[in-house]
Amino acid sequence: MPRVHVIVRGQVQGVGYRWFAVRRARHHALTGWIRNRADGSVEAEVEGPPAALEALLADLRSGPPHATVSGVEAEWRDEVHGHTEFVIRE
Repeated sequence: MPRVHVIVRGQVQGVGYRWFAVRRARHHALTGWIRNRADGSVEAEVEGPPAALEALLADLRSGPPHATVSGVEAEWRDEVHGHTEFVIRE
């Protein structure tokens, strides 16, 4: 099962972006984590079937209503960490 490391840039902090991502990741039955970064971006690591990962990436590009996403960088990786749920990391 593949894994994708994601950096989302734009107005993505303080607008419910992480909670939006949690809901969408769980909807797609994906596991992993998401967190805010000091530079104002959001970082995530997600594992699951390729089609579900692609669906989540599309969701992340749109974001919640109050977010403005200017870019999503996705780096696909082969190794799996075996996350059991999708959570917010502080």
